[in-house]
Amino acid sequence: MSKSKQHTAEQDQGLGFFAKYLTVWVAICIVVGVVIGQVVPAFPETLSKFEYAQVSIPVAILIWLMIYPMMLKIDFSSIVNATKKPKGLVVTCVTNWLIKPFTMYLIAAFFFKVVFKMFITDALATQYLAGAVLLGAAPCTAMVFVWSHLTKGEPAYTLVQVAVNDLIILFAFTPIVAFLLGVSNVLVPYDTLIISTILFVVIPLTGGYLTRKYVIRHKGLEYFENVFLKKFDNITIIGLLLTLVIIFSFQGEIILKNPVHIALIAIPLTIQTFLIFAIAYGWARAWKLPHAIAAPAGMIGASNFFELAVAVAISLFGLESGATLATVVGVLVEVPVMLALVRIANQTRHWFPEKTDMY
Repeated sequence: MSKSKQHTAEQDQGLGFFAKYLTVWVAICIVVGVVIGQVVPAFPETLSKFEYAQVSIPVAILIWLMIYPMMLKIDFSSIVNATKKPKGLVVTCVTNWLIKPFTMYLIAAFFFKVVFKMFITDALATQYLAGAVLLGAAPCTAMVFVWSHLTKGEPAYTLVQVAVNDLIILFAFTPIVAFLLGVSNVLVPYDTLIISTILFVVIPLTGGYLTRKYVIRHKGLEYFENVFLKKFDNITIIGLLLTLVIIFSFQGEIILKNPVHIALIAIPLTIQTFLIFAIAYGWARAWKLPHAIAAPAGMIGASNFFELAVAVAISLFGLESGATLATVVGVLVEVPVMLALVRIANQTRHWFPEKTDMY
């Protein structure tokens, strides 16, 4: 058996039941969510009442459950050390903000305005392009913790990458969208940005820190690492699956009414996702960064802050607009595509040095 095949086999053996067949569970949960939304419309209607600033509180709680186990692993001294190793942050920031929004615009414009010209009107193509740009200018904040967890990313460094990303979003999102769309009155829902940061970063980080401190103080570090952390092995994946059921119970009607256009929108979004991952991941490899830094760096740019993109699309163009539909398709495409990238990252772990201080 070759070294790479042996590595993959060992990796698969180390995966739990849920993780090993995660793609299957995701597909099932998407279908279940759509069916629930159609058969039991009271379910999404009831959950929609628990929203604040375009953020679903039930979904936020589930995302918190996904992120919390990763936050438990963070030793705060390692956060300070992470800020002293800038290469991974450079890869993340340059890819997310100097490359991603513009490649998204070019790829989406090419497909919507040229390749698919005979299938969609120019007005609708412009709307879909707008939705794609909103996704391209909103790199991931919350779900990247899940992708990092699945690729065995370094928790502390991932946290720093996400925190820097959140700060840049606050001042870079509006001018980039305004420039690419030629829209001067971009209405950024800052309450969505702030509450998302609090719910998806501050709360789980604080909870993880306090829990870690309490358990280590009373039970010791060995118990914490070998017993306590293992209790959360499947929590992240279960949280992801339940989140998908809820999200797609909301989006089922849109998906069923626009199957052809959803396929058309999904093509450039999928190409863009693979391209951005390849750029960041390839750059990290060229710089000889460790895999635990390289994988999350690629995942942050590849995935999107879809809560923000959907909220801005609704405020700018309306609930029934093509732009909003495009951002919703971003949600539909993201999880299956990101799982494919997780698998690619895990199978190419041997491309990277085991450990290095040069990041």
